[in-house]
Amino acid sequence: MTTIEDLDDTVAAAAFRRLVHHLRHRSDAQNVDLMGLAGFCRNCLGDWVAEASDGQLDKDAGRAIVYGMPYAQWKAEHQTAATPEQIARMQESVARNA
Repeated sequence: MTTIEDLDDTVAAAAFRRLVHHLRHRSDAQNVDLMGLAGFCRNCLGDWVAEASDGQLDKDAGRAIVYGMPYAQWKAEHQTAATPEQIARMQESVARNA
């Protein structure tokens, strides 16, 4: 069985790019909902890109890569106010990340 560590970097990069393009297309999928279901969101992906860049990118640059624009712009154009229920699901989900 092939593990994620054995996966060719070219294949992994292509899958990551497809995920990012999908998330850009699905701006209706709110970050708070992603956090509530999976414990990660677009910001997390951007932060992981920055961390993987060995200091070449800061978090803002990593997030801009994921969003396709500065985060503040995406937030103004696409983010809706979170409900108390969404916040509660997010907090419960994120607690499982530890």
